Amino acid sequence: MALMSSFFKGKKTNTDIIYSSDSLTLEALNQLIPIRNLSDDKLESFALEHKPEVLPKGHILFKINEPSKTAIFLLKGSVSLSDENGKTFDVNATETKAKFPLSSGLKHTTTAIAKTEINILRVSQKVMAINSSKPNPTKLEIPNHLSGNRLLQTFSQQFIDDELEVPSLPSIAIQLRKAMQNEIGTEEAVKIIQLDPVISAKLIEVANCPLYVCLHPAKSCFEAVQRIGLNATRNLVISLSIKNIFSSKSPLINKHLDQQWKRSIYLSSLCFILASADKQINPEEALLAGLIADIGTIPFLNFVEKLPADYYNEEEIKQAIPVVKGVVGSTILEKWDFAEDFIKIPLISEDWHYHGEDHITYADIVILSRLHSRIGQKSAHLPAITSIPSASKLKSITLSPENSLSILHDAKDKINETLRTFSS
Repeated sequence: MALMSSFFKGKKTNTDIIYSSDSLTLEALNQLIPIRNLSDDKLESFALEHKPEVLPKGHILFKINEPSKTAIFLLKGSVSLSDENGKTFDVNATETKAKFPLSSGLKHTTTAIAKTEINILRVSQKVMAINSSKPNPTKLEIPNHLSGNRLLQTFSQQFIDDELEVPSLPSIAIQLRKAMQNEIGTEEAVKIIQLDPVISAKLIEVANCPLYVCLHPAKSCFEAVQRIGLNATRNLVISLSIKNIFSSKSPLINKHLDQQWKRSIYLSSLCFILASADKQINPEEALLAGLIADIGTIPFLNFVEKLPADYYNEEEIKQAIPVVKGVVGSTILEKWDFAEDFIKIPLISEDWHYHGEDHITYADIVILSRLHSRIGQKSAHLPAITSIPSASKLKSITLSPENSLSILHDAKDKINETLRTFSS
């Protein structure tokens, strides 16, 4: 018990705090994300170590931009949350979004006021981080409920035996990246890019797309590289080259690859837009980060293509992709010699409560963009954008449900045009 007391250290002991007479039940804890991922033993110890706090109607639970040391879950009652622009939204303990914390970052991104008497639970950041994805690109774990998926089992064995065929990064991208390690100039970069007329033409098209605000269109590869910059050009060439590996001779597999490519472009466009608005990290790097987040689907689908058609069905493919794409994606990026910041992105891009560094990273931008991309989806269990750690690291923009919808609306034309540019 002493060990578990230390493990869950962080519970407030202020004698002025009123605790609920209700005990935490395992049933209640199993509703809270990500707390429910703790083992049964740790959940039982957690229930013994913690009590819900009772706060009166009108109580200010936290204020915007105040530092945060704990994640806060709403167990009973209703809370009003408002951003710095005065936009307000409510969370009721009976709603699905109350399964996620009201706040869980380094600082509070909203001001929270109790609309009724409320019960809350404070959880240390250490506990919140226990179940964050840990980069481990050598291990592929099959969930118990998919143990009967023959396709997944076969692929897993191939991966464990290191017999998986990993696609090569297209040669034009490799040449440009190697050349830029020697600090080449624009003319040298253009000569390399023009070795691939398709990529060269696409680069000009991207330079003139709505992602880049410009008065005069670029008419040549040289003008496109000058406008975008060498580092941005390198990332865009890699991004444009990746499209070449999203292809298959099988109509079924090609359908999945095409759908995945379009989702990846949508995600990467959002990454570019959020990074541009926040002004802390490079937008072109963010675009590439979004594009490679689900790159692990490609070796899996290429593997499926080589199997007999009666060996699998479409449902098994859909079940397997979420299991394999993170680990396999990380493996690909490691073999492609990507930076560590990028290698871990496939593993954590759907971990809403990933914390990582105290400053914003490309992983944070991908997580925020992934959450934006799912706003409005039916039956999607999503946290409030203001509640996740990544949101607390933004500086130049404030995210709230209303602002997120506004960003999506304003970016619609840019995203659609980018989809057309990258997909054609």
